[in-house]
Amino acid sequence: GTEPYRVTLALLDAANDRDPVVQEQVRKSILTLGNQQPDKVLSMCQDYLLKHPKLVVGHRVVVLQTIELVVKSRIDDISYPKIKSVIQLASDEMTKSKEVVPEWQQAASNILVAVGNKYINDIMEEILGKFQPGVLPHFFVIQTLANLSDSNVYGMVPFLSAIMGTMLPMLGMTKQDNMKWVFSSALCRFSESILEYLANLDKAPDPTVRKDTFSSEIYSAYDILFNSWIQSRESKLRLTVAEALGSMSHLMAHDKLEEQLPKLLPTILGLYKKNSEHYIISKSLYQVLEASVNMGSRVLETQIDGLLVALHQQICSPMDFNNPPTVKNHNEVLRCFTILANTFTDRLMVFVLQRLENSNERNRMGSLAVLRHLINSSTSIMETKRLLILASIRQPLADHSNKVKKRVVQVISAMAHHGYLELEGGDLLVRFIIQHCALPDTYHRPPDPEEVTNEALRSMCDNTLHLFTTTVGRLTDVLWPMLLCYLTPNQYANATTPLCKSLILLANKKQTAQEPNFIIDFNAQGSFLYRCIGVILQQCYNKELVRKQLQEMLIGTRHNDAIERTGVAMGIGLCASSHLDGTLEKLEEFGKSDAFRKASGIFGLLKDKNDVDVEKMKSTLILCYGYVALHAPEDKLLTRIDSDILHNISKNFNTKVKQSVTFHNLAALVGRLAPRCTDPNPEVRRAAIDCVYRLMYIQLRYEGFSLDYKDDSVEGLLDVREKLSNPDHSVLYKTCSELTKIISKRLPQQQLSTLLFMLYDGLVDSQSNCSRASSVILNTLLKNRGAGLQDLVPEMLEVLHSRLQVIGEEQVKVAIGQSILILATQHLQTVVNTLVAYPLPYDSWSCEMWIALGADSTLALQIMEMMIEKLNVMVPFVDKKESMLRPGLTKVTTSQPLAMTCALREMMLNGQSAEAVAHLFPKLFSALLVRLGSSVGVQLPKDLNSNSIISDRKTTNKINMANFDVCGVAVEALRILLGRAQLDAVVKPLDQDGAWDKMKDPQQHTTGVTLAMAKHAGPRLPAIVESLCPSLCNIYECQRITVTAFFSELLNHHVVTELMILDMLMNNMMERITDTCGTVRMLAVRGLGNIAVGSPEKVNKYAKELLAAMSSGMEEKDDPGKLITLEAMSGMSKILLYLDQKNVHLSVVMFCQENDEIRCASIMLLGNLSKFGSGEPVFKDQIHNVLVSLLLHLSDPNPQVVKACKYAMRICAPVIGSEQISAMFQKHLLEEKGLHYGEFINDLTKYLIQDFPGMLNFYHITVIQFFKSNWAEIRASAAMFIGKKKKKKNSF
Repeated sequence: GTEPYRVTLALLDAANDRDPVVQEQVRKSILTLGNQQPDKVLSMCQDYLLKHPKLVVGHRVVVLQTIELVVKSRIDDISYPKIKSVIQLASDEMTKSKEVVPEWQQAASNILVAVGNKYINDIMEEILGKFQPGVLPHFFVIQTLANLSDSNVYGMVPFLSAIMGTMLPMLGMTKQDNMKWVFSSALCRFSESILEYLANLDKAPDPTVRKDTFSSEIYSAYDILFNSWIQSRESKLRLTVAEALGSMSHLMAHDKLEEQLPKLLPTILGLYKKNSEHYIISKSLYQVLEASVNMGSRVLETQIDGLLVALHQQICSPMDFNNPPTVKNHNEVLRCFTILANTFTDRLMVFVLQRLENSNERNRMGSLAVLRHLINSSTSIMETKRLLILASIRQPLADHSNKVKKRVVQVISAMAHHGYLELEGGDLLVRFIIQHCALPDTYHRPPDPEEVTNEALRSMCDNTLHLFTTTVGRLTDVLWPMLLCYLTPNQYANATTPLCKSLILLANKKQTAQEPNFIIDFNAQGSFLYRCIGVILQQCYNKELVRKQLQEMLIGTRHNDAIERTGVAMGIGLCASSHLDGTLEKLEEFGKSDAFRKASGIFGLLKDKNDVDVEKMKSTLILCYGYVALHAPEDKLLTRIDSDILHNISKNFNTKVKQSVTFHNLAALVGRLAPRCTDPNPEVRRAAIDCVYRLMYIQLRYEGFSLDYKDDSVEGLLDVREKLSNPDHSVLYKTCSELTKIISKRLPQQQLSTLLFMLYDGLVDSQSNCSRASSVILNTLLKNRGAGLQDLVPEMLEVLHSRLQVIGEEQVKVAIGQSILILATQHLQTVVNTLVAYPLPYDSWSCEMWIALGADSTLALQIMEMMIEKLNVMVPFVDKKESMLRPGLTKVTTSQPLAMTCALREMMLNGQSAEAVAHLFPKLFSALLVRLGSSVGVQLPKDLNSNSIISDRKTTNKINMANFDVCGVAVEALRILLGRAQLDAVVKPLDQDGAWDKMKDPQQHTTGVTLAMAKHAGPRLPAIVESLCPSLCNIYECQRITVTAFFSELLNHHVVTELMILDMLMNNMMERITDTCGTVRMLAVRGLGNIAVGSPEKVNKYAKELLAAMSSGMEEKDDPGKLITLEAMSGMSKILLYLDQKNVHLSVVMFCQENDEIRCASIMLLGNLSKFGSGEPVFKDQIHNVLVSLLLHLSDPNPQVVKACKYAMRICAPVIGSEQISAMFQKHLLEEKGLHYGEFINDLTKYLIQDFPGMLNFYHITVIQFFKSNWAEIRASAAMFIGKKKKKKNSF
């Protein structure tokens, strides 16, 4: 029995051996004993520490570590009393020294964490005893809580709400950096464990825990960490704070995070410059981005440009594999790109692919790293971008840097696994790999250790080709038989070994699977063999042999087979690179040979259909010359190009080949001539139509038709010519349409744009007849063939814009409106996007273009719906610092919503938009009302048109700019909407009351918004209310204020009950009572009070809610101007007029406020309350409680307060309980009559002493309090009151 005891003791003595190996062995040995008798060994360790209080720290640490090992190993076998004593020991050891002694205290803390995995409640009982409100705890108490939340998530999360509640006040008291560090670290761990708990609620002990359980505590902590601690000079603390903010962002309320993002993201990005280690910053950034994307942030879009630039700088900084944090940072930054790719795919792709064009080595490597990562991680998103990526990767293919090439190979490898190489252009990437399998050795060893040698790059490409062959199954049919083609050209000679290895593997795979394309038909693959011959002839120096082989190639070819024709030409071209003279001689000889004569002339008529077509032989010959030019040495080629190559090509060229030549000037000529077909001079008309007739036949000849061919549609021009002799306008325009149809039929598509732009010039023709004809032809063409012109739409609109400025002819202006409508019917999105981006304020011609779009009700409906949708989701303004000298931020409008509001305004000016407006009225009204709310007090940016697509129109008219006002635009749009919807009954009173100007004034905005609409909008209101409801939960205060003001006014009118929307409005107002914005709360209280005016019969239905809301309004703390309190009192007074007695629960009313209006309202309220209290003793007491105050306020400096006092005292008189006093009040306290205060008080004190002797002391104490009143009049009355009372009392 004593043996293990002695052994353990000896081991404990040896635990402080200088050799760490011995220390480790001691720990293992004690653990072995502890595994057999855990309680006993733990007791010995505890006793040892207690008996040796002065042990050196290192020795104590080893003993504590040993206890931790035993606890971890045998937690289930240790008795409960022993667990309790181990907890006590570890806790004492951890906090014995007030100073931080990391090694010792950490060892003790680790024991508590180990025990906490099973006995969390006992651990928490002990630790929370050392974690008391208002007292900064020991560093390691916090550290232990942090580690516990890491190791026992399910045990700790239920405690965290209470822990954070105690911790929050401590954050403000903390001055030392190490305590700030440990608190930040703990908040980080707490947040992570809460998130883990929420992610696994199915396993959690309390599945009712929700994210919002913690959001207010997390936000309070965030406030201190973000606004104070992150500014610390200590780098380690800054990083830990950033890490904590990242984890905390997931738990913040959505509106709070949305509000903070414009400050939080730039701050995190700013840390990159202040800290040398970046991994933690990127990790935090990723978490904030993930939280923002998960909640569907709208503000994130405004930050995207800065984010992409900063992330790109990070991804371009070099990675050092010997320094793991740089690798971790690289991976974290890639995760940030992934999360942004999910939401801003197009913006991100444009950014990365543009950076790929930058030839700077680091820049390109970074961009390629992002591209590779996105291809691998965001497969579904990148699906639609594959062709774009294939096109963009071509530039880095030509980069000379091996480091860049290495990254390119990695990207190609990723692309191969995701199906890019099967697409058009994929073969170039395979070629790139094979080119680099053929790299020569590096002759000079590069001094840069990071440099990629040719050997390393070649080896990488060999492996990549092998991988393509073995693991990317989908590539088999791409590589077979394509790889065979690389065996022959000389530049790939060094790649022969890897090529052959891959070909063998592919062939075996094909053969085993018995795939039909395993057998290569070399007749079909003839072109391959011809190229092989070409490569061999390059290396052959026997000129006679070369001539003989060339002859056989040309004679033996099946010229009818296009593939074989091309193969021969390529082979001959390859041969010419070494034997230019001999090859050219042979080709010329072949062109003069019998083979050509046999196939042409009289004998050609008798030839068998299998014989060679001479045209095809000529094609072979022309192709051969082409490839000779491609491969011939440059220095020799120049002297031969004219005399031998072009000369012989032209001899064999034949225009019978269809569409081999085009009549380039057709469109330009027709565009000039066609409008002249309506010239006032009949001679000119006839000449013009004859010219068009001839031009059409010239085009037909170009298309390969014979000289005597007659075309029915072109012949129709002769009929048109006859009709043109009639000068009648209507006939001329009808004839114009017929002419256009004929032109449209014959004009090649690629010349259509030239014709259109010629006709745009014709719009300003000096002859009005011709300018009108141009417009008719133009619109007919656009209708028939405009659908294929999407890329030209912006350019066409800009030309129409410039033409509008110089056209005087009204009919042509109308036609331009038609052109815009036709284009919009075919390319709606492009037209809208283009016009929206025109410089602001829109000039009169841009306005005309928008007005034109209102002419077609179907189109107008589509455009308006599109804009309403955009206005509802776009960021309306950003907060910017206006100048370094002035404090605070200015609201600056974003340009797109402003442009769309201008556009809607113009479209609605067109009377034909009435149908679309009627259909969309509720949505339009709601969108514009909310836009108005977002525009009050909002400024124009200094660079309003910096993003305008029309660069030469960026400088707008100064006068226009001076009258351009963000809020004014929204007000005008709203006014035009009401007019177009024929709501003159609304517009008229708004005009008369000056409501439009009030709406623009931040001080009177809510008053302006509420006028008139409610009275006259009638049956449209339910749909309007429904459309506005979502804006009440918006992150923008200004929008919530506008909508709440509108709803509040609606409740003033009975119409809401008639239309059955009262419940919806009341529920919305009740929700807004707790809004974070004071103005919204005030308006909500006003709305609830308004029910007494609009629908008094419903007051008792909502009695409970109304009283609660008014009471909370009267007790509102966060109410600087006392506006909410005042509104609540006013509301309470209105409601009381209709409440049943059973619904009223009286409460003491406070009215010694400094604010005159509040004193007045609260005194009136008391009077109104009294009608419910006539039978209640409680109310009688309350009246006596405030009686002195009322009497003294009869001398209040404010006459309105005096009147209120008189009213209240008269109404309350019957409740007081004294007939004489009641009679006095009724007789003397009339609002409009004067009062002799001294006499009145003199008589009153007599009755008070007589009827209420028990109250005298209370009156006395109350009056004395008024000696400190702010008003001299009240202080004087108090002194008089005391004097009269004493005098009367003594005389009784």
